[in-house]
Amino acid sequence: MSARCSYDRYLQAVPADWNVNSIAEISTVVGGGTPSRDVGQFWRGSIPWLTPGEVSSEAAIHISATRENISKEGLRGSGATLLPPGSLMITTRATLGARAINTVPMTTNQGFKSLVFKVPSDALFYYFLVDRLKPEFVRRASGTTFLEVSGTEVGQIKVPVPPTCERALIAEILVMLDTTIRQTEAIIEKLKQIKKGLLHDLLTRGIDANGELRAPQSQAPHLYKDSPLGWIPNEWNIFSIGQIVESIVDGPFGSNLKTEHYVELPGVRVVRLQNIDIGEYDDTERAFVSAEKAANLGRNEVLPGDVLIAALGDESYPVGRACSYPTWLPKAINKADCFRLRPEKNRAIGEFVVHSLNGSRVRRQIKSFEQGVTLQRINIGNLRKIQILLPTISEQILGCEKLAAIQHNLAENMKFLAKSRHQRIGLMNDLLTGQVRVTPLLDTADA
Repeated sequence: MSARCSYDRYLQAVPADWNVNSIAEISTVVGGGTPSRDVGQFWRGSIPWLTPGEVSSEAAIHISATRENISKEGLRGSGATLLPPGSLMITTRATLGARAINTVPMTTNQGFKSLVFKVPSDALFYYFLVDRLKPEFVRRASGTTFLEVSGTEVGQIKVPVPPTCERALIAEILVMLDTTIRQTEAIIEKLKQIKKGLLHDLLTRGIDANGELRAPQSQAPHLYKDSPLGWIPNEWNIFSIGQIVESIVDGPFGSNLKTEHYVELPGVRVVRLQNIDIGEYDDTERAFVSAEKAANLGRNEVLPGDVLIAALGDESYPVGRACSYPTWLPKAINKADCFRLRPEKNRAIGEFVVHSLNGSRVRRQIKSFEQGVTLQRINIGNLRKIQILLPTISEQILGCEKLAAIQHNLAENMKFLAKSRHQRIGLMNDLLTGQVRVTPLLDTADA
């Protein structure tokens, strides 16, 4: 089905008491402009001047400041128009359909067509409707270097126009959900920073006998000793990876495990390079071999809690990145270029080893052992030489528990965010098509 037919069918399906009008009938379509860069007095004025790069699908609904300002002279000399607060500014050149609503008088460059509504409060309703308009923008766009939609074409687009009170309530509901999503995103970013800071502290100063972070070396030098890896707590010791492992193995060599050995479920999992992320096991891609094949590769058995290390990497996915094999997964086998490390229980716990391997002190060592140009590699012999710092087992456990608590909070918020985003998609579809009406809420409010 063509984009036009799809959009026409959408308009035909809206409720009978909704009007359908062109954008030009409900708003004034306004273009933008760019003052000459050669005239200094056109710039650094008091008028915010918006460019498409400042607007994205991830940006906030409202915008009050821009990277650059222009002067009144620049406004007059550019063909740009000063937009009143509450205008819907939509990108219509190259990137089509990104949008924002200004809270202060503002202007834009020529990459926008802005809508100044006859009913100012309509901006929010049509902000959310823009997602449905994107295919229509693309259909109406022209250009060879980049696609652009003219003001005339934008004005001709037909849109649903529910009753005024219904438009306002739909917008209010969607704004509330959008606010919840953005607040959750902010919480997630804060938790990530807290986790990063705590991880750094646990790997540099650790936890004292009272369960609190030790004072840093600069404040309490008597709590630290010098070492080849820098200042470390007095209770800590340096070990090579080879000294703390019960076993460490690479994946099967060559023809011992090939893609043709993979089977459909049921089978035994194969841990591959793409499953190993920094501190997390990525279960997106799965592979299996038969139980018989796994039994023949018994030395490559991976148990829940084992440490997994990438022997191969690049700038995006660094060599030596590590994660734990999840406790909720059944036993597996590791493939080539994936090291399986099992620590001695009286020396180290797997989670702490993972945090150490991903920490800056070990990353620098791994860097020195890297081989290869396009893809970097570390061999098992050099991996055994890597030095890590180990507190007592009890301190390792306590530190990992603190990190796990933050990670749990982070995971719960990420789960809630995914649920809210999914809910938003469904709710936008229901409300903006009229499949679910908000009129019962309006009737209740009027009663």
